Amino acid sequence: MRSDDEASATSEKMDDASLLSAEPMNRAISRTLAVDILDGRWKPGTAITLESIQNRFGVSRTVARESAKSLESVKVVFVRRRVGLIARPVEEWEALDSQVIIWKLSSKRRKEQLISLTQLREAVEPVAAGLAATNAPIEVRATMPLLADEMKQAADEGNLEHFHELDIKFHSLLLKNCGNEMFAALAGTIATILKGRVELGMYPQTPKPEALEAHLSAAHGVWSGDAEEARKAMTYLVEEVVDAISHD
Repeated sequence: MRSDDEASATSEKMDDASLLSAEPMNRAISRTLAVDILDGRWKPGTAITLESIQNRFGVSRTVARESAKSLESVKVVFVRRRVGLIARPVEEWEALDSQVIIWKLSSKRRKEQLISLTQLREAVEPVAAGLAATNAPIEVRATMPLLADEMKQAADEGNLEHFHELDIKFHSLLLKNCGNEMFAALAGTIATILKGRVELGMYPQTPKPEALEAHLSAAHGVWSGDAEEARKAMTYLVEEVVDAISHD
């Protein structure tokens, strides 16, 4: 009969194997190790070696090294010769990097991360929507109501995959065409937030009618040049997300 420690080790290896089969090896390993830090299994200031990564995941030294470089690039670890990978405090990580966001959403810090991300959206997106109403090119402004209508149609038909694709496009267009380069630079981050909520099952299976109407209102405000209407509608949208998270 196997001991509890042996059973636990086998279960961990099975979990690791399932992760490796779901995405490229080096990315899966990086995510697993980052989540180990986030969930307290790997303490900041302590080190693991490339050899231990090879043994745990059954990969080559090249793959282990690629994973280490990926983690180091976003300040999750220090890499030191003859020491290995030294975990860094989460506060030092590149918080706006798309991979870091996904890692946090995959950890026990999911709700904390969602709150932080939604606060970012609250600060940025209503202002961006208002700016887009006056600064976006006419072809973009004309596109917004069409997108909102298509989103409503996709929701009514139960085509959630298409709805989410349109939702990401909707918010990205507003940010990229609001006339503020700092807000535009956040378009990828906001897209990651929206995509991450869907992939991790944190988005309603049926979009709320009020949210669909708010998208339509924001789109109309942008098209008509009514910055206040666009801002108010977007404020409602992000506040609706805050409410959903608080009741999760």
